[in-house]
Amino acid sequence: MPKKGLLERLAEGPVIGDGGFVFAMEKRGYVKAGPWTPEVVMENPEAVEGLHREFSRAGADVMQAFTFYASDDKLDNRGNMAGKLHTGSAINMRASELAKKVADETGALTLGGICQCPTYLSGVGKEAVQEEFRKQINVFVEAGLDFLLCEYFEHIEEMEWAIEVAKATGMPVAASMCIGPLGDLHGVSAGECAVRMARAGAHVVGVNCHFDPFMSLDALKAMKAGLEEAQMLDSVYLMCQPLGYFTPDAGRQGFIDLPEFPFGLEPRICTRWDMHRYAREAWEMGCRYIGGCCGFEAYHIRAVCEELVEERNGYLGEASKAKHDMWGGGLRMHTKPWVRARAHRDYWEKLNPSSGRPFAASFSSPDGWGVTKGDEMLKQQADVTTTEEIEKLRAHGAAQRVAA
Repeated sequence: MPKKGLLERLAEGPVIGDGGFVFAMEKRGYVKAGPWTPEVVMENPEAVEGLHREFSRAGADVMQAFTFYASDDKLDNRGNMAGKLHTGSAINMRASELAKKVADETGALTLGGICQCPTYLSGVGKEAVQEEFRKQINVFVEAGLDFLLCEYFEHIEEMEWAIEVAKATGMPVAASMCIGPLGDLHGVSAGECAVRMARAGAHVVGVNCHFDPFMSLDALKAMKAGLEEAQMLDSVYLMCQPLGYFTPDAGRQGFIDLPEFPFGLEPRICTRWDMHRYAREAWEMGCRYIGGCCGFEAYHIRAVCEELVEERNGYLGEASKAKHDMWGGGLRMHTKPWVRARAHRDYWEKLNPSSGRPFAASFSSPDGWGVTKGDEMLKQQADVTTTEEIEKLRAHGAAQRVAA
């Protein structure tokens, strides 16, 4: 019997996505911070397969091919020391094969994703940008993946161009922007972005990355309201794949503006109990595709799956084994009685965790440069930034802080 597709599964209940690959792989030593490109699928495929399997054991319904920033322009421009070692098509095909291999073990769905590209930021134009998308999508079609995802877009215009290319394949298309409650970087509201994604042809719309679960849900609420006002809510499903970090002090640009990005974010990590709350709030507001992005580890996805076990007709991943193991049930076997006393959900849901950092700041001041597509500083260059150029950037940042 053929497995159910994305839209059929969404009609029946929640679909649980997987978590973040870029940050997880950087922490494991396989991805370089800065370029954030996925050459690891070629050079250490066993590491990628292992992370897929972690999310599979946690209970994820979807294995997303690790194709983030795998467009040729990004690889040549910032990653792939490069274009010479691994072509974009080779990376995308290998990533698709790894995702399919693990998905076949449980009947999970597979997807290929495209995201914002340097060609758009450089202002080269629609035709060139869509050609970058088309090259990736052609590989996903050839690989036989189950659906497409246009994710991590900061500008609704580029998102519309991406959906247009994806829709032409006839495959189901999901679309998620890396925006928060303030909307996209050119000031288009979250509600209008949702309407424009739906009108462009996306079957699933929502948000991913840049903001924490609860800020992302605030953005999704605005999207839902926009779709309701346009009488389009019944024509699409909602999705949310946020950060695994708290970002209440982030501005329009999100966590990449925070001074802790990307190497000092650990004190902001959400606990698994935060993820229980995220999953419940997402479901109750009508979100049907619930997953995670940067900072989301397998235990976060496990928490989402455990929270929605009833809505998923009792299905749990191998990591949860049986229902009695949830909510810290394994602590019943601990040697210390005060730890055994914590073996219930009520204890953990009411816990207010300490940061363990006595002199830590409560909040940060985002950089807030306000630089986006159309600014001269964002025109991309293939050469590594020189020390002199870094000093100029630092001086610009200092001037911005003084002005603020």
